[in-house]
Amino acid sequence: MAFSDLPQLAAPISLLQRSLSRKRLGHAYLFSGDTVDDLELLARNLAKTLNCERHADGFPEEPAPCDTCLSCRKIDHDNHGDVRWIRPESKTRIISVEQVRNLMQSVNLKPTEARFKVVTLVSADRLNVQAANAFLKTLEEPPASTVFILLSTDKQRMLETILSRCLHLHCGGGTVKIPDELAEWVGQFSEQAADKSSGLFGRYRLLDQLLQQLAAIKKNVEETMSARSPIERYDDADPKLIERWKDELAASIEAEYRRQRGEMLGVLQLWFRDVWLSVRQSFSPELAAFPNLTASTEAVAARLDAPKATRNLEVLESTQRLLFTNVQEALALEIGLLKLSL
Repeated sequence: MAFSDLPQLAAPISLLQRSLSRKRLGHAYLFSGDTVDDLELLARNLAKTLNCERHADGFPEEPAPCDTCLSCRKIDHDNHGDVRWIRPESKTRIISVEQVRNLMQSVNLKPTEARFKVVTLVSADRLNVQAANAFLKTLEEPPASTVFILLSTDKQRMLETILSRCLHLHCGGGTVKIPDELAEWVGQFSEQAADKSSGLFGRYRLLDQLLQQLAAIKKNVEETMSARSPIERYDDADPKLIERWKDELAASIEAEYRRQRGEMLGVLQLWFRDVWLSVRQSFSPELAAFPNLTASTEAVAARLDAPKATRNLEVLESTQRLLFTNVQEALALEIGLLKLSL
């Protein structure tokens, strides 16, 4: 798949191509956006462009991979000796310090068959603290002829010292697309939040709504991911292989559930942003994420001042960060809801 097949990434691709045509290449890039799949496609195409055999030096006037030479085909099939992909480990869902150390041993060697070594860290926000610090040392003194590409859908979780050493390209869309089922759920949540007569009991009703939605999400994730797993199709496979599949399935379910949970809370935060805009008298259908929820939005906003509305957004952000630790989910959500000003 070439750059021309990625119209959704036209803006970041244009920036990259202009930079390459001027023979300007960063040693580290951060591609951030909404979906890892799009980010991986962009990283793969950059790796192919830099090492395409059609280009004499990797900096053509119109940078793009040919997709047909041996180098491009190897990169597409993940068997190029100088192009590596580092992903979170299946069980822990983190990029560990051992992975980073193993990587560092290889990147300090000269490329064996390409102009540039290209290392892509998928979900770079999953670097644990030790791995991030080890990787930072390499970013500070990058090896020659090596390009690092970091991919993230949640760059707020990354160390500022790593972010500051990367050229950042945002690959998200300009318009927020909210799934219909989440929009419907936020409508129910906002109506309950607007009911000022419910008091503390209402807070726990909101918590119940939130937990029920998360339970439905988890059930759907489990059913969907299990259907894709080879376990059911190959029940006569080697027991060790089946055990590995089970571990990978459990890790995949947890990772996808966390992603969808984050998406749900992010959508909820958009509604609280509408409340914040209303408090600041900046609310309008053009700016609102939920223009159809004006009545409940303004009802809640009428009971708040600007500091409280701002604090609500901060509470939701801190709750999201807390949920990435080993905290008990229901407890973290309960504490967060009780802290909100409604």
